[in-house]
Amino acid sequence: MKAVIKREFEVMFAKDTQPLWFRITKWTLYIGLIFILHGGPWFWIWVLGVPLAGLVMHFVIRWKTKGWTRSWGGWEYDGR
Repeated sequence: MKAVIKREFEVMFAKDTQPLWFRITKWTLYIGLIFILHGGPWFWIWVLGVPLAGLVMHFVIRWKTKGWTRSWGGWEYDGR
């Protein structure tokens, strides 16, 4: 189980998965919306819901690609 968790963190934080401009844009929008929604009725739904949706999507893709070893959903596995 420890090896699986370690592999998941390697995949989530790999430098090659998303370009730098995309990461900066993503986090700028996320943090900006937190400031905008702070104090409103949607704040906790946003703060907890978006990361939870990302985590669910991560595990769905892991399941559908058999641990990144099969092509699925626009991602082509090259067998490296």
